Amino acid sequence: MNMKTFETATLGGGCFWCTEAVFDDLQGVTDVVSGYCNGNVKNPTYAQVCEGITGHNEVVKVEFDTSVISYAEILDVFFAIHDPTSLNRQGNDRGTQYRSGVYFHTDEQAIIANDVIAKLNQEQLFDVPIVTEVVAAETFYPAEQYHQNYFKLNPNQGYCMAVVSPKLAKFRQKFIHKLKSKA
Repeated sequence: MNMKTFETATLGGGCFWCTEAVFDDLQGVTDVVSGYCNGNVKNPTYAQVCEGITGHNEVVKVEFDTSVISYAEILDVFFAIHDPTSLNRQGNDRGTQYRSGVYFHTDEQAIIANDVIAKLNQEQLFDVPIVTEVVAAETFYPAEQYHQNYFKLNPNQGYCMAVVSPKLAKFRQKFIHKLKSKA
């Protein structure tokens, strides 16, 4: 009998609208919540986080079933869908709130994240070393409701058409074998 075991991954890969859309499509993922992680202001607003002065990062909290997908596989997708070599920047989004980050919930997640990064650096998949921070997930605040499922609810919005759609298409092509069934 296959026992379901759920785990949480908290990941910052630039704008959370893109990251959420990708993980929503991934087999084994049961929930994705956009939010803010590891800052120094309680219950920050989007406007505060965008100012870049709260210390928070835009992240997604991904709940997944480890009997379907492993934490290492979650990280494989994460590193394939953003630029982990740019410090405090993803595309046109600039600031510490867009930094690449893996926020671990267990010591085992920290070890796996550091091993994945070491492997990617060793394979020289990127032209320069990965700058993704790997730190404990200390706090998480869900983003405002209008940020949740943003791409699904606003596919024709300008940013979604120009940035999220191409990123999602690239993900779907590369990870076609890991997509949720659309049936």
